[in-house]
Amino acid sequence: MRVGLILGEAFSGLRRNASMVISVVLVTFVSLTFVGAAMLMQMQIGKMQDFWVDRAQVAVYMCSSVSGADTCTDGVATQEQIDAVTAALDDPAIAPLIRDYAFDSQEQAYQKLIAQVSPDLASVLTVDQANATFSINLVDQDQSDVLIERFAAFEGVEEVADQMQYLEPLFSALTIASYVAIGIATLMLIAAVLLIATTIRLSAFARRREIGIMRLVGASNRFIQTPFVLEGVLAALIGSALASVTIWGIVTFGVEDYLRSRITFITAWVGPADLAIVIPVIVVVGAALAALSAGFAIRRWLRT
Repeated sequence: MRVGLILGEAFSGLRRNASMVISVVLVTFVSLTFVGAAMLMQMQIGKMQDFWVDRAQVAVYMCSSVSGADTCTDGVATQEQIDAVTAALDDPAIAPLIRDYAFDSQEQAYQKLIAQVSPDLASVLTVDQANATFSINLVDQDQSDVLIERFAAFEGVEEVADQMQYLEPLFSALTIASYVAIGIATLMLIAAVLLIATTIRLSAFARRREIGIMRLVGASNRFIQTPFVLEGVLAALIGSALASVTIWGIVTFGVEDYLRSRITFITAWVGPADLAIVIPVIVVVGAALAALSAGFAIRRWLRT
């Protein structure tokens, strides 16, 4: 099989159907950009979950003078009640779940509180309004329900809170956004496949006399099909290249240069290592779909 002849036929077909080829390139570019963005979003969600699960704590807030919980009928938690929580944390039944814990007295909690609020509000806060707090790091954050159930009914405990519950809405919103991107990408990929098939059929129809002559001189179906398949693959590869550059730009300028410097509480971001996974995937997906679509279209046309 003469490679030069096949490539010449493929490029000739691209020139003859320039407008359709541009449409294929643009549709492939947009669809694969959505595919890459969805992959990066899922990777970012995974990194954020791993980061926060490793750092999230279960906080046991002891009663203050303004607590209204049923377990706070005696007002500010007494030293005996604090000691009871400490003993329960050191209990052999609970201790294996805990990596470590720290305790902030009311004075320490008050100092942290006034550092976080405005001066006007800090001026009216008093030490007895702050919650003495146990901050507990778990071996497995999924076991937080055990601690919540264990300490929720303790006298002197106002609330037991899992910090991960505050992040779940964020993770849910990001997951929904990635699913939307995947849905749009799927629709765009279907459009790209149909457009590639239509382009190949039009190209085959325009060159029907050449195909007839090749059949008469004994050319195999594979020899006839290959240039048409290459047309679809080359157009898809151009779209894949544009999508790859766009994804690279999103990570380099959008994430590395912009988000990383402005959202400092998140330290785990997608980066070059993730691009090394995403870019080959979208290139392979684009080329494979184009080859399958073009091969199927020309095979059906040759049967007619």
